[in-house]
Amino acid sequence: MRPGRGGFPTTRNRARTLAAMALALALAVPALVQSGAVGGAASGRAFASAPTRTPPPTPVEGTPSPFPTVLRTPHPSTTPPALDSREAILVDLDTGQILLAKRAHRHRAIASLTKIMTAVVVLERRSPSSRVTVSPNAASQGGSVLGLETGERISVGNLLYALMLQSSNDAAVALAEAVSGTVDRFVALMNVEARAIGLRDTRFYSPNGLDDRGYSTAADIATLTRIAERKPGFADVVATKTRWIPSPSGPRRYVQNRNVLLWLYPGATGVKTGFTTPAGHCLVATASREGHALLAVVLGDPEEPFDEGATLLNFGFDAFVPVTLVGEGQAVGTVSVAGERLDAVSGGTLDGWVRRDLLGSVERTLVPDPAVRPPVAAGQRVGTVIVRVRGRSLGTVPAVAASLLDVRGEPVRPAVGRQPVDDVAEILGLLVRSVFGSFL
Repeated sequence: MRPGRGGFPTTRNRARTLAAMALALALAVPALVQSGAVGGAASGRAFASAPTRTPPPTPVEGTPSPFPTVLRTPHPSTTPPALDSREAILVDLDTGQILLAKRAHRHRAIASLTKIMTAVVVLERRSPSSRVTVSPNAASQGGSVLGLETGERISVGNLLYALMLQSSNDAAVALAEAVSGTVDRFVALMNVEARAIGLRDTRFYSPNGLDDRGYSTAADIATLTRIAERKPGFADVVATKTRWIPSPSGPRRYVQNRNVLLWLYPGATGVKTGFTTPAGHCLVATASREGHALLAVVLGDPEEPFDEGATLLNFGFDAFVPVTLVGEGQAVGTVSVAGERLDAVSGGTLDGWVRRDLLGSVERTLVPDPAVRPPVAAGQRVGTVIVRVRGRSLGTVPAVAASLLDVRGEPVRPAVGRQPVDDVAEILGLLVRSVFGSFL
C-alpha cells in the first residue's frame, strides 16, 4: 500500500484496501470454518467472535504486527488457558482482583506501553485544550510518528490521540518537553510518579519506550492502567478507533488505533499496544460486559498479542461470575468480649469474581479484634471478615457489633432502628450508673 504524507496511507488507497479486505474476508471465512481449517478440536481454538466489519489495514507500512481480521481463542472453559506470552495478568479493572497471573512480577521491557505513564503524567499537569509548540527535537523523532513540524502549534489533546492510538514517538517527546522543559526532566518525573503510586518494579528511561532500558512487570502495568483509566479523558482517548488531526500545512493527518480488539472483540474499550525486539509484542486490553470490566496485560508475546489478550478476557468473562461475597449488615458470626458472646455483622459490602466451578467453595472467616473491651456500641468495629476461595484471599471487610455491650460486659437489647446518638446516650448513662449507682 502506497503511503501518503508522513508515511500514512492516502484516503483513496486506504478505501480500496478496505474494500478488498472486506471482499476477501467475506469469501474466505465461511469456507475456512466449514472445512475446519481454523478453530475446532484440531487447533484447540475457536473464533472469539465474528467481526461486525472488516478491521482496517496496518496504518504504517512495515509495522511488525499487522492487523488480523479474526481472533482465535480456546473454547470456553474454567481451566486456565495455556499462554504463549512470557508474562501476563488478568484483573478486575475496578478493584484490581487478580483472576489469572503468569510470572506477573518478572521485570521485562515494555516498549510503547511506556506511553501509558506518559499520558498519566501529562493529564495530571496539562489541560487537553492547552497548546504546545513543537521543538526541532520532537520533530526529528523516528519510527512511528505523527509528522510534527518544527514550530507547529498543536493541542495537548491531539498529541494524546497520536500518542495512544498510533503510538507516535514525536508526540511523546513534544508532550514531555511541554510539561517539563526537557525529556530528561520529564523521565525523572515519570519515575517519581511511579514510586508514588506503588510501582516498585518499574523504571522509565524515555517517554516513548524506544530506549529498551526501561522495564516493568505485568502486575505494575495493570496497576498503572487502572490509575490511568480514572484520569479524566484517558478512557475516551484509548477507546477511539480513528481520528483526524489538523496539520499546519497540507491535508489533515489521519491516526488509527493499533489495538485491533476495538474492532474484533465485543465490549473492548482500550488500551495500548507495543513492540520492540527485546520487548516482543505487548498489549494492554480492557473490555466491559454487563457493567463489569476486566483488564488483561500481555508481555513478550512471540507472535500475536491480540489472540492472547482475547483469550485472557474470554477466560475472565466465561469462567468467572461477579458476585457479592459479603453484604453490608450480613451476619458473620459472634465474638467474645469480656467473656460475653456478641453478634457481629458485616460493616461493608465486598464484591468479587469467583470461578463458576468454585462458587460453593467461598469461605468467610471472622477474626476478632482482641483489643476490644466493653462498653461496645452497636456498629463499633470488633473484628475483620476474610473471604477466601480454596485458601486464596479475595478481600476483607470490617465486622461490627450488632448490639450494645455495657461497661460491665452485659448485653443490652439490640439497637434496631436506633441512631448513633442513642447509643452514645445509653453508654454514657451506663457509665454514670456504674460509678454513681449507689448514690442514685
